[in-house]
Amino acid sequence: MKIGIIGAGHIGGALTRRLTALGHTVLVANSRGPETLRDLAAETGATAVTPRQAVTGVDAIVVTIPEKNIPDLPHDLFTNVPRAVPVIDTRNYYPQQRDGRIAAIEAGLPESRWVEKAIGHPVIKTFNTIYALHLLQNGRSQGVPGRIALPVAGDDPAAKAIVLDLVNDLGFDAVDAGGLDESWRQQPGTPIYAADLDAAGVRQALSEAQPERTAQWKAR
Repeated sequence: MKIGIIGAGHIGGALTRRLTALGHTVLVANSRGPETLRDLAAETGATAVTPRQAVTGVDAIVVTIPEKNIPDLPHDLFTNVPRAVPVIDTRNYYPQQRDGRIAAIEAGLPESRWVEKAIGHPVIKTFNTIYALHLLQNGRSQGVPGRIALPVAGDDPAAKAIVLDLVNDLGFDAVDAGGLDESWRQQPGTPIYAADLDAAGVRQALSEAQPERTAQWKAR
């Protein structure tokens, strides 16, 4: 696949390294310009590009920038992206730690639904429940006992199927976590967050999640 990644931080860097190692063509962009990604490109074989180039002519897109920076993306960035192209949202809302208060999320809108509205394109939520180092290093072959599972939430069955397959290729069991309105079940503070559970554990954790944000994960 040809995959565009917007964001080259911990998760973006891990995905760039793993996806190129699997033979995918990766276009990686950040807010500072392609020249700042020369080392990552040289290391991995990815191509450093602008955000507009990262969303053009690709099979899937990963958006992995801080929640607070989503509104800073060009307002028309996804205008010409076909609806069938999966846009993967990996981010979490960290109001106290990084993002400040986002009123709609504080009022109960799921994080990824807010992202979807902000960029004007449907999104699939995954890769937000695992540490970047574990994403980079802890993938295992299918069927290996204790294989880490990752939830995948989204509304479009075809787009979700592509992402489920991609998660599996990266070495993790992919668990369908329902529609995007259910993606709050995998946000920070829920039982699945950073827990590295297997598939059965993920399903149990999703069922036990509570919608009310805990104090650590809501704006003061």
